[in-house]
Amino acid sequence: MAAKRKPYVKLQCTGCKTVNYFTYKSKKVEGKIELKKFCKKCKKHVNHKEIKK
Repeated sequence: MAAKRKPYVKLQCTGCKTVNYFTYKSKKVEGKIELKKFCKKCKKHVNHKEIKK
């Protein structure tokens, strides 16, 4: 039997709305995650929110 993988999520820039990052999310986390990451298009650090697949 195959092992279950962690949920895979996309992170979208809140400024320019581009999808810049892909990551895995812990199953213990409830709700959507939000991380402050560097956006190549905005050329600055902005919040990135989890979006639907």
